[in-house]
Amino acid sequence: MSDPWLTIIGLGENGLDSLSDASRKALAEAEVVIGGPRHLELAGAAAKGQPWPVPFSIGPVLAARGRKVAVLASGDPFWHGAGGSLARHLEDGEWVSYPVPSTFALAANHLAWKLEEVLCLGLHAAPYARVRPLLGAGTRVICTMRDGAAPAELAEWLTAEGFGASQLTVMECLGGPRQKVRSAPAQGFDLKDIQAPVAVAVEAAGSNGLPQASGLADDLFASDGQITKRPIRALTLSALAPRAGELLWDIGGGSGSVSAEWCLAARGARAITFEPRESRLENIRANAAAFGLDHRMTAVPGKAPHVLEGQPLPDCVFIGGGGSQELLDRLWDILPGGTRLVANGVTLETETLLMQAHARRGGHLLKAEIAEAGPLGSMRDWRRARPVIQWSVTR
Repeated sequence: MSDPWLTIIGLGENGLDSLSDASRKALAEAEVVIGGPRHLELAGAAAKGQPWPVPFSIGPVLAARGRKVAVLASGDPFWHGAGGSLARHLEDGEWVSYPVPSTFALAANHLAWKLEEVLCLGLHAAPYARVRPLLGAGTRVICTMRDGAAPAELAEWLTAEGFGASQLTVMECLGGPRQKVRSAPAQGFDLKDIQAPVAVAVEAAGSNGLPQASGLADDLFASDGQITKRPIRALTLSALAPRAGELLWDIGGGSGSVSAEWCLAARGARAITFEPRESRLENIRANAAAFGLDHRMTAVPGKAPHVLEGQPLPDCVFIGGGGSQELLDRLWDILPGGTRLVANGVTLETETLLMQAHARRGGHLLKAEIAEAGPLGSMRDWRRARPVIQWSVTR
């Protein structure tokens, strides 16, 4: 199509002054203008404007297909904006986009931060725990926030996580006549009367950031004791070899610790954790929330192999509990070629099962025997954990 019916217009806080000639022309010719109430007011488009529905939906835009439609978005529509949501449902040639500098670009320019070295997050509709895996001494993050109350909530959350010394720069209405920029430490945060739209820049200071290697401390996870312990978890993650965007089936999830570390290890990695016990499902969900992974970790009740029916096929499978010949045979039947499978066992029965599977299917068989020092009267001795046998194979 040489004449797109939809124009996505990036808008700054200075309203019409931020628009290019192309954006102004598209806005003037539009039969329908869709945007947030603030955007419609900034663009002077209230007369033919249509606010986004609550809850948010792109339905009104798609329903107007074929008419001249303009969609208003903040800054760059394809950076935490409506552009990506819309483009997934449109053909090439149906739309054109005219961006202006994003909030992140404006903030970085104000702070003299190199944007390529800054983490940019949209926290206007996400929990603050999404920041947890990213925090470390000296980390710089720019976050778009929900409303004027959110910066104080973020400051309180950072303080509780051990990053109270972090410096927060609160930037209101960037790029417009109402722009205001103020700073305060997270601990004792005292800024008042904060106006939306608001972004917060965080220069993290603290020593409680999550390690970036696999094998997090066991006490970081909610658990009833059914957890793949730290040294074995590190070996397991190495065998699972998480890659960006991949999906894991974690069968017999226990606490979900393997699923959580899988998701932390690779950008966009996802996990479905299958667990028959409700109390453990609660722990899995709690751990997903605590690590800011509840958008990428799904806890599913049920026992394999039956619970696997109808689930999206994975790139990798981990069997941490409940291994059986029936399960292995079913997985071999349904998994596509190239799927990685890793199974751990501690019982003699599971050891026999995995040794036979190795003899039949090939792959790699590993036996890990780990001992840790502990007290013995006034001296010390070795406390040996149960040996773990691990079978890993590619379908």
